[in-house]
Amino acid sequence: MNLSGLLIACSCLILGCSGKPQIPEQEKDPKYWNNWAQQTLKNALKLQSLNINKAKNLILFLGDGMGVPTVTAARILKGQLNGKTGEETQLEMDKFPFVSLAKTYNTNAQVPDSAGTATAFLCGVKANEGTVGVSAAAVRSQCNTTEGNEVTSILKWAKDARKSVGIVTTTRLTHATPSAAYAHCVDRDWYSDNEMPPEALQSGCKDIARQLFENIPNIDVLMGGGRKYMHPKNMSDVEYPNQAKHSGTRNDGRNLVEEWKARMKDKKAHYVWNKNQLLSLDPRNVDYLLGIFEPNDMSYDLERNSDTDPSLTEMVDVAIKILKKNPNGFYLLVEGGRIDHGHHEGKAKQALHEAVEMDRAIGRADLLTSTLDTLTVVTADHSHVFSFGGYTHRGSTIFGLAPMSSDIDQKPFTSILYGNGPGYKLVNGARENVSTIKYEDNNYRAQSAVPLNYETHGGEDVAVFAKGPLAHLLHGVHEQNYIPHVMAYAACIGQNKDHCYSKDGAVGLKPVFSSIATILTITRLLC
Repeated sequence: MNLSGLLIACSCLILGCSGKPQIPEQEKDPKYWNNWAQQTLKNALKLQSLNINKAKNLILFLGDGMGVPTVTAARILKGQLNGKTGEETQLEMDKFPFVSLAKTYNTNAQVPDSAGTATAFLCGVKANEGTVGVSAAAVRSQCNTTEGNEVTSILKWAKDARKSVGIVTTTRLTHATPSAAYAHCVDRDWYSDNEMPPEALQSGCKDIARQLFENIPNIDVLMGGGRKYMHPKNMSDVEYPNQAKHSGTRNDGRNLVEEWKARMKDKKAHYVWNKNQLLSLDPRNVDYLLGIFEPNDMSYDLERNSDTDPSLTEMVDVAIKILKKNPNGFYLLVEGGRIDHGHHEGKAKQALHEAVEMDRAIGRADLLTSTLDTLTVVTADHSHVFSFGGYTHRGSTIFGLAPMSSDIDQKPFTSILYGNGPGYKLVNGARENVSTIKYEDNNYRAQSAVPLNYETHGGEDVAVFAKGPLAHLLHGVHEQNYIPHVMAYAACIGQNKDHCYSKDGAVGLKPVFSSIATILTITRLLC
């Protein structure tokens, strides 16, 4: 055999002649699975020693639209990006010891939107779809139902407790998820006064961008997109000066960024709009940071200009380094917001890469904090009608074809499909033959069963991953609004502080033992 033939043969042995990773030989031995299960069991038994410390720091990672099928597919993608089959890979969130489910419905919707759900997991009360920071007594788009129905968020509870607080998102800072942390608005789309009806302005309702700077004026860290909603109408954008679609939208003529800079001029405050400016900062010398990197939402991670736009991981890194300087601790909301947008557009590859990037950010946060004093929660606001199946083989690319054709129309199909959305397409009255197109392109729209311009959310429960102090309180199946109550309870902030005590000026948690811990303690004493 010549050298080239030998190399080909070796390559086939290592990777398989199909080019896909081979199933590890060790998995054929029952001992591998038994030993793995026994070690997992030992690790699980250690969880009987519950972490009942007070949470100094609170971090909520919110994958917008990150339903359970998205989590699973992102896990496989993460592994395949690292040259593995993918299914056996662990996401950072997979390593969290406690997992529960949250029911996502809005008070007036079986399948929710991101505004009503954000009000639930940030403000602790369920609300109507399309409204942020107001109770279900408020009616969408009716300004006169705002007053008296405002509800506050855990970000404000933390700020009132003298913690540093921050918001990091890949969407515009005025989008549904971040806005519920600071705004009280009966319409999630009132980004600036330009999007508001005259009667709402005349009645005294404020746009969301104004509320970002006025309701909680000293939010320590703000990073995301959305410059145009903060600038006067037709003001050119600093990054895209010749593109009118990126110009300012405000009719009131206010420049909210310049107002923030003027107000913060005597503090260690910095405004940045590109990656170089952000990464040039020394977090030790920054107390307040406003980073707005795009006129609207930030770019998909697959399309991000890595020279000018920071990744979610880079933003989280800087945010935590600034916030953790506060001896009272911090609260940080991190949103992987464009997972949702990828799904809505039927672009599964964009959505899943966004989820993998958020998982990287979770890993970075883990390196910068400790489970001894930091409660970290990862969840989603809702799911999507996204699925993958078709009896694909182990190690098959998550974006590939199923190993079978339809027994109805005899055409192949991709493993990933949507229940509805823009991927619906007929060619000569029949389903498109996907093998004739580039279905692995970044912006390929996966086939859907029902034609819609914009794919819809899903209504099933979402996973809640938790680690750190009192993380075990996130267990079983709960209403989504339970989440901030647990986080506040663990940190002794907000309305429920009866379980906390003060000793020598320090606040802690009164001893609380589970029945398991009590039994173990008694057993040790008797034995």
